[in-house]
Parts: sequence; C-alpha cells; structure tokens
Amino acid sequence: MVISFHLDRATSVPAYAQLVRQVREALRLGQLEPGDRLPTVREVVTSCTVNAATVLKAYRELELSGLVESRQGSGTFITGTLGSADPHVIARLRGGLARWLAQAHDAGLEDEDVEALMASVKAEQAVRSSRITDPAGSTSIGDVA
Repeated sequence: MVISFHLDRATSVPAYAQLVRQVREALRLGQLEPGDRLPTVREVVTSCTVNAATVLKAYRELELSGLVESRQGSGTFITGTLGSADPHVIARLRGGLARWLAQAHDAGLEDEDVEALMASVKAEQAVRSSRITDPAGSTSIGDVA
C-alpha cells in the first residue's frame, strides 16, 4: 500500500512530525507493512506543498527509529513494524469508534471536546491500570531513595 500524506496547517505540530505520525499510525493499524514503499520526497513536496528538507527530516527520523530504510535510487521502504493487533479486531474497533464519534458530534461535541474526553478517559484508564498492577499502592525496595 502507498500512504497518502496530508498536512494540517492549523495545528502547531511541525509538518515533519505530522508525516512521522502518519507513518507510525499506518504501521500500527496495519495499513503499511515491511516492504511497502513510501512516496518519494518529490511526490510529498508536490502533494503537500512542503519543503523537501521537511520530508527528508521526517524520513530521517523514521530511519533512525528503525522503521524505514532509504535505498539509493529505489526509494524509502518500510522495514519495521509497530503494534500487533489483529486487523479484523482493529476494523471492528474502528467501526465502533466511528459510530461513537458520530454520536459525540450529534450531541454537540466539537473536535477539541472529543480530544479532551478521550484524554481524560485514557488518564483514568492509566490510573486504574496502575492500581491493578500495584493494588496496595506500596513501594518496592528498589523504588526507595
């Protein structure tokens, strides 16, 4: 599969970081796999109207993290993986999330409201998870300074 990049000019997230995030998300969702070729720098520059140095910075960061490999004269290819969820499970969850998001928008929530709600639920889950891991809230000997 070939990824089609898009940039959100309204965000404070740098363009190169948006490109990196999109590749990482596509890897996690199984939309990109080892062997897939990323668009050429020229293709991204044309489609996203961004500087070539921005694309090169994104591809370099992905390469340093072991996710892609640049091959002289051939392009940039996916070499690593992220996530291991079953694609069918991801598709089912994605459908449920899409329905939930539609309900949230129908209820009058804006994108920022949804993001704040998601962040609060994720934080609550992290707290619950840490309590399950250490129900007594005790500190191990190695944690004492």
